[in-house]
Amino acid sequence: MTVIAHRCAVLGKPIAHSLSPVLHNAAYKALGLDGWAYERHEVGESDLDGFLKGLDPTWRGLSLTMPLKKTIQPYGAPSNMWAQCLKVANTAIFDWPAEPGITPGVTPDGTSATGSLPAIRLYNTDVMGIVLAFDHELKALGEPDRWKSATSAAVIGNGNTAASAVAACTVMLKNGQTNKRITVAARHPGKNRQLPDIIGEGDAIAYDEKTIDASADTLRDADIVISTIPGHAADAVAEAIGNDDSFRPRGILLDVVYDPRPSALIRAWRAKGGLAIGGEEMLLWQAILQVILMTGADTADSSLMDVLEPAMRHALEEALK
Repeated sequence: MTVIAHRCAVLGKPIAHSLSPVLHNAAYKALGLDGWAYERHEVGESDLDGFLKGLDPTWRGLSLTMPLKKTIQPYGAPSNMWAQCLKVANTAIFDWPAEPGITPGVTPDGTSATGSLPAIRLYNTDVMGIVLAFDHELKALGEPDRWKSATSAAVIGNGNTAASAVAACTVMLKNGQTNKRITVAARHPGKNRQLPDIIGEGDAIAYDEKTIDASADTLRDADIVISTIPGHAADAVAEAIGNDDSFRPRGILLDVVYDPRPSALIRAWRAKGGLAIGGEEMLLWQAILQVILMTGADTADSSLMDVLEPAMRHALEEALK
């Protein structure tokens, strides 16, 4: 029987549907990491404090779903650019003290957490997960430099995931072009006041919002389109695209939804001749980045991605059948 010396898990409520254990455990096997295990735990906002205080030094890291991506903030230090900028972290890495009883971590009220809470580094891998999903698609198409000419992006929805999508668009539009623009199409424009501030002053990218009903031209003409609305919520957009005989998409669509697979929006986009990426690609690439953070894998190893990506992709494809 294998002794579990290193534990990681995904937290959320509900969480039974999560495919993160499939991805992470496949990575551990591919990397030859015996004694590593990745689990899922149903933890709500009110449960997080107690869960963290109950951990021991075998725990290496956590994946977090909403709203825990925000709830975790007082417990740790944002440790990459997007965790700092968005104040949203989907990844927590534990740094346990070398000596028992020394507690670098504190609870939100400023008190020590029973001498067992480690220092926690917080990361956001969602943003670069989106970017890498697009990059992988373009490399597969033989067009890795396509972003060099991109000038426009559209994000469908203005909820929590939209923040990561807008941030990813700013990364992909850092190309020296002029007259760049990100447009958010939502049922209630202006509801998420954080979104305009994600674009830095030095990015030279204009920002605007419009209603989904008035966004057909924007979606058609954008180089990058990301749908962030859940489940079947984008079915009305898909229907509108299908009924528009003049709709011929210019850019590539990423729909963060992977159930159903493909989504109605992806089917409609492809039927009009457009390129579309399923949400499983974002899930895969953000998880690869999490594995590297949690295991401390050597990023200088040029073969690392060659090991992780096919193993995790195969496991994900099997789980989605």
